[in-house]
Parts: sequence; C-alpha cells; structure tokens
Amino acid sequence: MALDGIVISNIVYELNQLITGGRIDKIYQPENDELIISIRNNKNSYKLLLSALANMPRIHLTEVPKKNPLNPPNFCMLLRKHIIGGKILKVIQPNFERIVEIHLEHLNELGDLCVKKLIIEIMGRHSNIIFCEENDRILDSIKHVSLNVSSVREVLPNRIYTYPPAKNKINPLDNITSEDFIAILNDKNTIIHKALYFTFNGISPVISEEICYRAGINSSTPTSELTDSDFTNIYTTFESLMNLIEKGDYTPNIITDEEGTYKEFSSIELSSYGGDYESIDYESISHVLDSYYAKSSNTSRISQKSSDIKKVIATNLERCYKKLDLQLKQIKDTESRDKYKIKGELITANIYAIKEGDKELKAFNYYTNEDTTISLKPNLSPSENAAKYYNRYNKLKRTFHALTEHIKDTKSEISHLESIQNSLNFVEAEEDLQLIRTELMEYGYLRFRKNKNKKALQKSKPFHYKSSDGFDIYVGKNNLQNDELTMKTATANDWWFHTKEVPGSHVIVKTNGRELSDTAYEEAAALAAYYSKANNSTKVAVDYTLRKHIKKPAGSVPGYVIYHTNYSMYVNPSDEKVTLI
Repeated sequence: MALDGIVISNIVYELNQLITGGRIDKIYQPENDELIISIRNNKNSYKLLLSALANMPRIHLTEVPKKNPLNPPNFCMLLRKHIIGGKILKVIQPNFERIVEIHLEHLNELGDLCVKKLIIEIMGRHSNIIFCEENDRILDSIKHVSLNVSSVREVLPNRIYTYPPAKNKINPLDNITSEDFIAILNDKNTIIHKALYFTFNGISPVISEEICYRAGINSSTPTSELTDSDFTNIYTTFESLMNLIEKGDYTPNIITDEEGTYKEFSSIELSSYGGDYESIDYESISHVLDSYYAKSSNTSRISQKSSDIKKVIATNLERCYKKLDLQLKQIKDTESRDKYKIKGELITANIYAIKEGDKELKAFNYYTNEDTTISLKPNLSPSENAAKYYNRYNKLKRTFHALTEHIKDTKSEISHLESIQNSLNFVEAEEDLQLIRTELMEYGYLRFRKNKNKKALQKSKPFHYKSSDGFDIYVGKNNLQNDELTMKTATANDWWFHTKEVPGSHVIVKTNGRELSDTAYEEAAALAAYYSKANNSTKVAVDYTLRKHIKKPAGSVPGYVIYHTNYSMYVNPSDEKVTLI
C-alpha cells in the first residue's frame, strides 16, 4: 500500500511533535534516491529517512541502520554545505497532498539568517526530493526531470518549484457542508467507492472502503442509486474521520493475516478488515513504516540491483540449453557409426568376390549371423569402397568424442550458472551481491567495471546457525563463499553436506573434536536442502562426508568439488529447528 494523505498527515503531525526546533547534525545519502538526516532535539537524537524509491517512496523516522558510501553524492554534499547545523522551523503537508515540506533556518556564508525548503513528493515513480530556497528557486533535486522526461514541469536547478499538476480534487479538511458534499458526489457517474477517492485529496481506495463500511453502505453501489439517508450517513462518517485527523487523534496500525503477513497499514482503525485479519496497534506511525518496510525495502533494493545479473544468467542459461539440445541431437546421429565400420570390414573380407562395376555386395555378417547387402559405388574399386565406409566411421567417431567433451563442458557451464542463479535467492546485502558479480566477471559473463563511487563494503559472511544441541553450522551464500567455507574454514574432521546432483550451498558442521549427534546430522542436511534449488521439494537427497574426503580439481569453477566416500539421507528442506546467530 502506498502512503495516502491521512498517513502523511500523521507523519507530519509526529515530525512537528518530535523534530521541530531541532538541529541538523549529519546528512547521508546511502542510496541514489534516499537520504538519512540526523537531528538533535531536546537531548534526543532522531534519524529522518526520505526515500524517493519508485515502488516505496516515504518519509519517517527510522531506527534501521544504513551503510553509507565512501564518497558522498553531489546532492548530499550540497545539503551538507547549506543546512548542517540548521534549525527545523516546521513541517507541513500542502493541501492534504502526498507532499511534505520541511522548512529550515540556517546561517549563510555571510552569517545572515536564511530559510530553505526540503520537499519530498511521494508519488510512485514520479517521487522526488527537492531542495529549494525560500522563494521556491530550486537549488537541486535528487532526481533531475527535464522537459524530455516530463512535458508538464521541469525539476532542475535554478527553475522555480511548482507543485505537481492538481487533479481538481478537494482538500478533505476544508469545511464542506453536507449539501455540497452530496451534490459533488451525486455528479460522479460511478460507484460510491471510486467517487470518494476521485473527489478528495489524500483519500486512498482503502480509506474510501473504510468510510463506506462504517456508513453501512455497499461500496459498489452507484451514486445514482444512493438515497438521501445513505449520503447523510457517508457524510457523517467522513466528517467524523476528518475531525479525528484535525485533532491529531491517530491510531497507527498494521493489518496482518492468519500467517502474520503484513497486508496493510494505516493511521486510522480499519474496521473493514475483520474475520481472519488482525490489527496491531503502534505508538508511532514511524514505527509502523519502519516495521512494514524494513524487509521489503531491502528485498526491493537487492532485486533492483541484481536485475542485470539475473538477466545475464537467464540469457546465458538459455544459450546453454539450446546448445545442449543441438549437441545431443548431433551425438545421436553418431550412434550409427559402427555399422559403417562393419561394412568396411565386410567389403575387405570379401574383396576378391567383388567385380568391377558391381553396385552391391551380398555377404554374411559374422556379427549378426545374417546375410546382408552393402551398397557399392560402381566407379570405385573394392578397396576404395571399403575406405569410403571406414572414413565415414572415423569421421563419426571423431565427432562423437568431440561432442562428448562439448556436452560435458556445456553441462558443467549449466551447473555453474544454475548454482549462481540459486545463490541469488539468498542474497541479503550488497556484499553478497558483489561476490556473485565478481564471479560472473571472472568467468567473462560480465565486464569488469571501475566504480569510483563504490561503497566500503564489509566482507560477506556465511550464514551461521546453531543446531538444537549446540553444534555450529555454516552455510555458504554463493560459490566463492562455498569455496572458502569448505576449503579454508572447515578442518579435516568437520562434516560437509550438499544436495545430491542439485545446485545448492555447501554446509559445514564444526565438530571441535566431538562426535556429531544424529540431530545435528538431520538439521544440517535439512539446511543443505533448504539452501538449494530443491527447497520447494519434499524428501531431498543430501550427500554428507568428512571434509578430508572433499577434493577440488585444479582449474574447476568456484563451488565445484569432488568426493568418492560419502553417505546419503533424504530430508525435508527446513531451517526451523536451528537458530540463526
């Protein structure tokens, strides 16, 4: 759900309560479209998040830590230059729109007091963060919008900031009489549910549905079929809701289903959700948004940053699958090679029985104990006819051996690419993604690129679990990590687990000289199945052996090992019985 006008009004109310009068301490830009502003006020510190991410734009106080680039982007540097140490005067929401303006006071280079505006527009893919002077002249924005991008308005330095084009909607906080309210809705030739959010700013479909529910009206009823009593009930409900907002009487909450999955969030009670749904109330709308977006925001970021990798892998896998199909068809054509060898042998064995100009040879096939007929070229001698069949045999034999090697290489490449593809399912941070990108570069799937603004990334670490009886279990997130985990971290008497003939993670159980319990065996095997391509299956085969039996062939791709001494078990993929450290 996107932030509607009511949620934004709650955010503005909360920010005015907590950060108005505060001083800006630090400014970071962890992502191209995201700012973190550190604010001190009344001996408390707050972190204000402003995000113009297309599918999750938002503004709220946050407690989620963010990693910052070594070299701050230009927009961040400009903000630091102008407003570090600045005082927050007020936070406003113009016309109940999905826009928040933060008015700031600071001293310029001459020591004069100046006012600036930091504006965030929360409008899907058109979201933006804009820095303006008091007279609305744009100093810069986190996204530049030229006339080539939008014919409606430019958002560029030195242009005058204007609000996005209005859709002739009404501010719901304006004093609207019952008569005007009914007349406006009556003019809408649509169902009442749509009429409400088409008419008023900041009213989302969810809030429109809630108003209808509280008024006891079917939201799918056309406005032309509503009675005066129906309109009166809707107006009374609408007015009551707006009165709560004007008083700042909000109820931040998240709606979850039976499995605890987040479905919606709001700043008012959503009584239209009942039955199998539960409402969890929060003291702060910022806590709601922090909780709601914490995981999905990171997932969205990783998905966005891995899109090029996914495309490269998919393209190369498709190429390999097509190549393998062609190679298998070609090798099938070589299956008949032995019959040409036999024909050459039979011609040689009966060479004195062949007369000049014969078109065929009838001979006894001592391989099948049957008579057979062999075609001959009348313009060739018997020995030349035999050589023709031998040459055909040798050509097919060479083709067979070459194709056998090519098929082996193609299958190996497919296995490698599928293992990388599987690793993408378990990426949690940019450090994990960078290892995958490095592997693709090393094998020529991606070109090496120098990134001047690259972040100082921490070293990606494998997953660390504790078995239910206390054994340490480590799971590699990608091929490079699998190699390091198995070949460097694990010792000779540690146990190694991997799904049988299925791409997946290497799993290491540290024994520290102890004998591994049956429980630890089963839980480690279940983890190996869980972090594999077969994680949606049941009864997955998992091989396991001591680390000292694992060998890595010279020149093999990352993550590839061989072993000849092992055990196997069938398990259900799961991470439920172990504890993530």
